[in-house]
Amino acid sequence: MEKMNIPYGRQNITEEDIKVVIETLQSDYLTQGPKILEFEEAFAKYVGAKYAVAIANGTAALHLCAMALDVEQGQKVITTPITFAASANCVRYCGGEVVFGDIDPETYLLDINSVRKLLEASPKGTYQGIIPVDFAGRAVDLEAYKKLADEYNLWIIEDACHAPGGYFTDSKGQQQLCGNGNFAELAIFSFHPVKHIACGEGGMITTNDEALYKKLLKLRTHGIVKSEDQYTNSIAFAGGDEKYPLWYMEMQDLGYNYRLTDFQAALGLSQLSRANEGIDRRRQIAATYFDAFNGKDYIQGQSGVVEGHAYHLYIIEVENRLGLYNYLREHGIYAQIHYIPCHLMPYYRQFGWKEGDRPFSENYYKLCISLPMYPTLSEAQQQYVISAINTFYEAE
Repeated sequence: MEKMNIPYGRQNITEEDIKVVIETLQSDYLTQGPKILEFEEAFAKYVGAKYAVAIANGTAALHLCAMALDVEQGQKVITTPITFAASANCVRYCGGEVVFGDIDPETYLLDINSVRKLLEASPKGTYQGIIPVDFAGRAVDLEAYKKLADEYNLWIIEDACHAPGGYFTDSKGQQQLCGNGNFAELAIFSFHPVKHIACGEGGMITTNDEALYKKLLKLRTHGIVKSEDQYTNSIAFAGGDEKYPLWYMEMQDLGYNYRLTDFQAALGLSQLSRANEGIDRRRQIAATYFDAFNGKDYIQGQSGVVEGHAYHLYIIEVENRLGLYNYLREHGIYAQIHYIPCHLMPYYRQFGWKEGDRPFSENYYKLCISLPMYPTLSEAQQQYVISAINTFYEAE
């Protein structure tokens, strides 16, 4: 077969996407305009949450969540080592301490039993929160995590960057969409180009807590408010007579400029309109991969066919991962590795983390490789990927 060039993920920008962005660029607003609220309301409806706050990117969203929940110096928060570093770094931005649990080797998700052991090994009050990650698009059972969190008076931030449209089934048989706010105080999403919804950069925070929602709105814009019912300085100080002058505003907290632009929001809205179509295609691709590799002795594990999985990634575990990675690149297939365990990054090693601390995560890293997964991946391209993997191992 003729050599193809296939990335592990890519955006899908349509003519309609381009049209709505151009229309927004030609409007009166480039940022802080009406498209922001429109996107927030549509996204909240999509995931089933009461509120959504559009943010500059997923990392900024995590940072604001940690701030909104008052993470501070010395507080301990538990997360998974198998995630992008931002899931942990948001705690460090606020001066908190990150404690890594281990993963369940079957699901690749943060193992609730590992978390429970950490909590049981310390006095209550030692930990403040948990950041479970819907890794690769597989939804965490947040109902179980909520029960554990309530037992230890902890909050939950759901990192759902990989899983818009994903869900788990609760104990009553109800589907619980990722980010719906029923079990986590806050959830975050990313709109990086390889994600389900692409804005170039961008993120979203969802919640059902009105107080947290209002706090997030303030924090994403320098901690500034522009509403009479929120002002604390006097009308006289503001320069008014009987009411505050229209120019007046107050910085009440130390916030950040973490806003999304209107043209990014317009792109996000357009992408959201076909999100269900995209996730259906991702699930078809996953089923094809599973059928192709099921029973192969050189496949030690794979993402599989899982109800509610959003399939941001499709992962296989193999021996001679480096050999396969290089072979695929030679044939134009740009697979990727997700992720190097966070606790073994040099930054986190300085806090005492070392090899052997989280064995399931470390073993997973030695074997994992993410295959091309995006809605516009054609059947011919996928078969080319499958054929290349089979040829590599069958020729050994």
